[in-house]
Amino acid sequence: MTKIVNALSEISAQYDALFVDLWGCVHNGVTALPEAVAALKAYRQSGGKVVLVTNSPRPRAGVEKQLQAFNVPENSWDTIATSGDSARSAMFRGVVGEKLWHIGYPGDERFFEPIGVVENPVNVRAVPLEEAEGIVCTGPRDPLADPSVMRPEFLLAKQRGLKLLCANPDIIVDRGEQREWCAGALAQLYTEMGGESLYFGKPHPPIYDLARRRLAALGTDVPDTRILAIGDGVLTDIAGAMGEDIDSLFISGGLAAAETKTDTQPDPDALTAYLEKEMSSPTYTIGYLR
Repeated sequence: MTKIVNALSEISAQYDALFVDLWGCVHNGVTALPEAVAALKAYRQSGGKVVLVTNSPRPRAGVEKQLQAFNVPENSWDTIATSGDSARSAMFRGVVGEKLWHIGYPGDERFFEPIGVVENPVNVRAVPLEEAEGIVCTGPRDPLADPSVMRPEFLLAKQRGLKLLCANPDIIVDRGEQREWCAGALAQLYTEMGGESLYFGKPHPPIYDLARRRLAALGTDVPDTRILAIGDGVLTDIAGAMGEDIDSLFISGGLAAAETKTDTQPDPDALTAYLEKEMSSPTYTIGYLR
Protein backbone atom coordinates (compact mmCIF):
# COMPACT_ATOMS: atom_id res chain seq x y z
CA MET A 1 0.00 0.00 0.00
CA THR A 2 1.19 3.50 -0.82
CA LYS A 3 2.47 5.75 1.97
CA ILE A 4 1.11 9.31 2.08
CA VAL A 5 3.86 11.88 2.73
CA ASN A 6 3.64 15.61 3.40
CA ALA A 7 6.78 16.78 1.61
CA LEU A 8 9.44 15.48 -0.77
CA SER A 9 12.05 16.19 1.89
CA GLU A 10 10.62 13.39 4.05
CA ILE A 11 11.91 10.76 1.61
CA SER A 12 14.40 12.50 -0.69
CA ALA A 13 17.54 11.49 1.24
CA GLN A 14 16.94 7.90 0.07
CA TYR A 15 17.49 8.91 -3.57
CA ASP A 16 20.35 10.34 -5.64
CA ALA A 17 18.20 11.26 -8.64
CA LEU A 18 14.61 12.14 -9.49
CA PHE A 19 12.78 11.40 -12.74
CA VAL A 20 10.18 14.18 -12.60
CA ASP A 21 7.10 14.59 -14.78
CA LEU A 22 6.37 18.17 -15.84
CA TRP A 23 2.73 18.82 -16.66
CA GLY A 24 0.62 18.57 -13.50
CA CYS A 25 3.70 18.33 -11.27
CA VAL A 26 6.06 21.25 -12.01
CA HIS A 27 3.69 23.41 -14.09
CA ASN A 28 0.01 23.39 -15.00
CA GLY A 29 0.38 24.09 -18.70
CA VAL A 30 0.25 27.84 -18.04
CA THR A 31 2.71 28.67 -15.27
CA ALA A 32 5.13 27.12 -12.80
CA LEU A 33 3.90 25.63 -9.51
CA PRO A 34 5.98 27.52 -6.90
CA GLU A 35 6.03 24.83 -4.19
CA ALA A 36 7.18 22.21 -6.68
CA VAL A 37 9.96 24.46 -7.95
CA ALA A 38 11.09 25.16 -4.38
CA ALA A 39 11.15 21.43 -3.57
CA LEU A 40 13.30 20.62 -6.61
CA LYS A 41 15.68 23.49 -5.86
CA ALA A 42 16.13 22.23 -2.30
CA TYR A 43 16.73 18.69 -3.53
CA ARG A 44 19.43 19.86 -5.95
CA GLN A 45 21.05 21.96 -3.25
CA SER A 46 21.35 18.78 -1.18
CA GLY A 47 23.32 17.15 -4.01
CA GLY A 48 20.57 15.30 -5.88
CA LYS A 49 20.09 15.31 -9.65
CA VAL A 50 16.78 16.20 -11.30
CA VAL A 51 15.93 14.70 -14.68
CA LEU A 52 12.73 16.10 -16.16
CA VAL A 53 11.08 13.14 -17.93
CA THR A 54 8.20 14.35 -20.05
CA ASN A 55 5.85 12.91 -22.64
CA SER A 56 6.02 16.17 -24.55
CA PRO A 57 6.43 15.55 -28.30
CA ARG A 58 8.82 18.52 -28.41
CA PRO A 59 12.60 18.04 -28.53
CA ARG A 60 14.57 18.94 -25.43
CA ALA A 61 15.38 22.46 -26.69
CA GLY A 62 11.68 23.12 -27.28
CA VAL A 63 10.79 22.03 -23.75
CA GLU A 64 13.52 24.30 -22.36
CA LYS A 65 11.92 27.28 -24.12
CA GLN A 66 8.50 26.28 -22.81
CA LEU A 67 9.86 26.06 -19.26
CA GLN A 68 11.26 29.58 -19.60
CA ALA A 69 7.84 30.82 -20.73
CA PHE A 70 6.22 29.12 -17.72
CA ASN A 71 8.83 30.67 -15.35
CA VAL A 72 10.31 27.33 -14.31
CA PRO A 73 13.87 28.35 -13.35
CA GLU A 74 16.88 26.53 -14.76
CA ASN A 75 18.31 25.95 -11.29
CA SER A 76 15.42 23.61 -10.44
CA TRP A 77 16.53 20.86 -12.86
CA ASP A 78 19.65 19.32 -14.41
CA THR A 79 18.61 17.74 -17.70
CA ILE A 80 15.58 16.75 -19.76
CA ALA A 81 14.41 13.57 -21.51
CA THR A 82 11.39 13.95 -23.80
CA SER A 83 9.14 11.50 -25.57
CA GLY A 84 9.66 13.68 -28.63
CA ASP A 85 13.43 13.08 -28.61
CA SER A 86 12.96 9.34 -28.27
CA ALA A 87 10.25 9.19 -30.94
CA ARG A 88 12.19 11.39 -33.37
CA SER A 89 15.21 9.11 -33.10
CA ALA A 90 13.00 6.15 -33.96
CA MET A 91 11.40 8.04 -36.85
CA PHE A 92 14.78 8.88 -38.39
CA ARG A 93 15.75 5.22 -38.06
CA GLY A 94 12.81 4.49 -40.34
CA VAL A 95 10.55 2.54 -37.97
CA VAL A 96 7.39 3.73 -39.76
CA GLY A 97 8.85 4.45 -43.20
CA GLU A 98 10.02 7.54 -45.05
CA LYS A 99 6.81 9.05 -46.46
CA LEU A 100 4.76 9.93 -43.40
CA TRP A 101 1.27 11.29 -42.77
CA HIS A 102 1.56 13.79 -39.91
CA ILE A 103 -1.19 14.47 -37.37
CA GLY A 104 -0.46 17.33 -34.97
CA TYR A 105 -0.87 20.88 -33.80
CA PRO A 106 0.11 23.79 -36.07
CA GLY A 107 3.83 24.26 -35.57
CA ASP A 108 4.53 20.60 -34.83
CA GLU A 109 6.15 20.30 -38.26
CA ARG A 110 9.44 20.95 -36.44
CA PHE A 111 9.27 17.31 -35.41
CA PHE A 112 10.58 16.53 -38.92
CA GLU A 113 13.66 18.74 -38.62
CA PRO A 114 16.96 16.79 -38.95
CA ILE A 115 18.39 15.21 -35.82
CA GLY A 116 22.11 14.69 -35.30
CA VAL A 117 22.17 11.61 -33.06
CA VAL A 118 21.10 8.99 -35.63
CA GLU A 119 23.65 7.48 -37.99
CA ASN A 120 22.53 7.31 -41.62
CA PRO A 121 19.03 8.72 -40.98
CA VAL A 122 16.31 7.98 -43.51
CA ASN A 123 14.95 10.83 -45.61
CA VAL A 124 11.60 11.33 -43.86
CA ARG A 125 9.05 13.74 -45.26
CA ALA A 126 5.42 14.60 -44.63
CA VAL A 127 2.93 13.53 -47.31
CA PRO A 128 -0.87 13.20 -47.61
CA LEU A 129 -2.46 10.09 -46.13
CA GLU A 130 -3.04 8.60 -49.60
CA GLU A 131 0.74 8.57 -50.26
CA ALA A 132 1.95 7.61 -46.78
CA GLU A 133 3.97 4.59 -45.66
CA GLY A 134 3.37 5.36 -41.99
CA ILE A 135 1.87 7.85 -39.53
CA VAL A 136 3.46 10.26 -37.06
CA CYS A 137 1.14 11.65 -34.40
CA THR A 138 2.43 14.51 -32.25
CA GLY A 139 -1.06 15.45 -31.02
CA PRO A 140 -4.62 16.03 -32.20
CA ARG A 141 -5.27 18.86 -34.62
CA ASP A 142 -7.84 20.19 -32.15
CA PRO A 143 -7.07 19.19 -28.53
CA LEU A 144 -10.67 19.91 -27.50
CA ALA A 145 -12.30 17.72 -30.18
CA ASP A 146 -13.24 14.11 -29.39
CA PRO A 147 -10.62 11.72 -30.85
CA SER A 148 -13.41 9.85 -32.67
CA VAL A 149 -13.34 12.56 -35.38
CA MET A 150 -10.30 10.68 -36.74
CA ARG A 151 -12.20 7.43 -37.38
CA PRO A 152 -12.71 7.86 -41.16
CA GLU A 153 -9.04 8.62 -41.82
CA PHE A 154 -7.87 5.95 -39.37
CA LEU A 155 -10.04 3.36 -41.11
CA LEU A 156 -8.25 4.08 -44.39
CA ALA A 157 -4.86 4.04 -42.67
CA LYS A 158 -5.60 0.72 -40.98
CA GLN A 159 -6.77 -0.83 -44.26
CA ARG A 160 -3.46 0.22 -45.81
CA GLY A 161 -1.54 -1.36 -42.91
CA LEU A 162 0.14 1.85 -41.74
CA LYS A 163 1.92 1.89 -38.38
CA LEU A 164 1.39 4.93 -36.13
CA LEU A 165 4.33 6.43 -34.24
CA CYS A 166 2.95 8.16 -31.14
CA ALA A 167 5.16 11.01 -29.95
CA ASN A 168 3.22 11.55 -26.70
CA PRO A 169 1.49 8.59 -24.97
CA ASP A 170 -0.48 10.87 -22.63
CA ILE A 171 -4.24 10.55 -23.06
CA ILE A 172 -5.21 13.87 -21.46
CA VAL A 173 -3.63 16.90 -19.78
CA ASP A 174 -5.07 19.84 -17.88
CA ARG A 175 -4.02 23.22 -19.26
CA GLY A 176 -4.94 25.40 -16.32
CA GLU A 177 -8.62 24.57 -15.81
CA GLN A 178 -9.11 23.19 -19.36
CA ARG A 179 -8.77 19.45 -20.03
CA GLU A 180 -7.28 18.59 -23.42
CA TRP A 181 -6.74 15.43 -25.47
CA CYS A 182 -3.20 14.32 -26.33
CA ALA A 183 -1.60 12.14 -29.00
CA GLY A 184 -2.01 9.05 -26.81
CA ALA A 185 -5.78 9.29 -27.16
CA LEU A 186 -5.48 9.07 -30.95
CA ALA A 187 -3.01 6.19 -30.75
CA GLN A 188 -5.35 4.38 -28.38
CA LEU A 189 -8.24 4.82 -30.82
CA TYR A 190 -6.11 3.60 -33.73
CA THR A 191 -5.15 0.48 -31.76
CA GLU A 192 -8.78 -0.16 -30.79
CA MET A 193 -9.67 0.02 -34.49
CA GLY A 194 -7.11 -2.68 -35.27
CA GLY A 195 -4.15 -0.51 -36.23
CA GLU A 196 -0.64 -0.77 -34.79
CA SER A 197 0.68 2.05 -32.58
CA LEU A 198 4.30 2.44 -31.47
CA TYR A 199 5.12 4.32 -28.26
CA PHE A 200 8.36 5.89 -27.05
CA GLY A 201 7.29 7.90 -23.97
CA LYS A 202 6.12 6.89 -20.51
CA PRO A 203 5.27 4.16 -19.51
CA HIS A 204 7.34 2.51 -22.26
CA PRO A 205 11.04 1.61 -21.87
CA PRO A 206 12.66 3.87 -24.54
CA ILE A 207 12.17 7.11 -22.60
CA TYR A 208 13.58 5.57 -19.41
CA ASP A 209 16.64 4.40 -21.33
CA LEU A 210 17.02 7.98 -22.60
CA ALA A 211 16.56 9.41 -19.09
CA ARG A 212 19.29 7.12 -17.74
CA ARG A 213 21.63 8.17 -20.55
CA ARG A 214 20.94 11.84 -19.84
CA LEU A 215 21.58 11.20 -16.12
CA ALA A 216 24.85 9.37 -16.88
CA ALA A 217 25.92 12.29 -19.10
CA LEU A 218 25.90 14.44 -15.95
CA GLY A 219 28.75 12.27 -14.67
CA THR A 220 26.51 10.53 -12.17
CA ASP A 221 26.32 6.73 -11.85
CA VAL A 222 23.00 6.13 -10.11
CA PRO A 223 21.54 2.62 -9.61
CA ASP A 224 17.80 2.20 -10.11
CA THR A 225 17.36 1.66 -6.38
CA ARG A 226 18.45 5.27 -5.84
CA ILE A 227 16.05 6.80 -8.40
CA LEU A 228 12.58 8.13 -7.52
CA ALA A 229 10.02 8.74 -10.30
CA ILE A 230 7.49 11.52 -9.66
CA GLY A 231 4.29 12.05 -11.61
CA ASP A 232 0.52 12.50 -11.61
CA GLY A 233 -0.37 9.84 -14.20
CA VAL A 234 -0.93 6.31 -12.90
CA LEU A 235 -1.07 4.96 -16.47
CA THR A 236 2.14 6.72 -17.52
CA ASP A 237 4.39 7.91 -14.68
CA ILE A 238 3.53 5.29 -12.08
CA ALA A 239 3.05 2.39 -14.50
CA GLY A 240 6.39 3.24 -16.07
CA ALA A 241 8.14 3.33 -12.72
CA MET A 242 6.60 0.00 -11.76
CA GLY A 243 7.71 -1.50 -15.06
CA GLU A 244 11.26 -0.21 -14.55
CA ASP A 245 11.23 -1.40 -10.92
CA ILE A 246 12.00 2.04 -9.51
CA ASP A 247 10.25 3.76 -6.60
CA SER A 248 7.57 6.34 -7.31
CA LEU A 249 5.83 9.35 -5.78
CA PHE A 250 2.27 9.81 -7.05
CA ILE A 251 0.99 13.40 -7.26
CA SER A 252 -2.70 12.86 -6.51
CA GLY A 253 -3.68 16.51 -7.05
CA GLY A 254 -3.02 16.38 -10.78
CA LEU A 255 -5.08 14.32 -13.22
CA ALA A 256 -6.72 12.32 -10.41
CA ALA A 257 -7.55 15.23 -8.08
CA ALA A 258 -11.31 14.58 -8.25
CA GLU A 259 -11.07 10.80 -7.91
CA THR A 260 -8.71 11.01 -4.91
CA LYS A 261 -10.59 13.95 -3.35
CA THR A 262 -7.35 15.87 -3.10
CA ASP A 263 -7.42 19.30 -1.50
CA THR A 264 -3.93 19.76 -0.10
CA GLN A 265 -3.68 16.01 0.48
CA PRO A 266 -5.70 13.04 -0.84
CA ASP A 267 -8.53 11.47 1.10
CA PRO A 268 -7.01 8.11 2.19
CA ASP A 269 -10.09 6.05 1.42
CA ALA A 270 -10.64 7.70 -1.96
CA LEU A 271 -6.97 7.26 -2.79
CA THR A 272 -7.07 3.56 -1.92
CA ALA A 273 -10.21 3.02 -3.99
CA TYR A 274 -8.71 4.84 -6.97
CA LEU A 275 -5.41 2.96 -6.89
CA GLU A 276 -7.19 -0.38 -6.53
CA LYS A 277 -9.42 0.46 -9.48
CA GLU A 278 -6.40 1.40 -11.60
CA MET A 279 -4.33 -1.53 -10.25
CA SER A 280 -1.54 0.89 -9.42
CA SER A 281 0.94 0.73 -6.53
CA PRO A 282 3.01 3.90 -6.15
CA THR A 283 5.57 3.74 -3.34
CA TYR A 284 4.46 7.12 -1.99
CA THR A 285 1.66 9.62 -2.57
CA ILE A 286 1.42 13.36 -1.95
CA GLY A 287 -1.26 15.87 -2.89
CA TYR A 288 1.10 18.24 -4.69
CA LEU A 289 4.85 18.27 -5.15
CA ARG A 290 6.29 20.40 -2.38
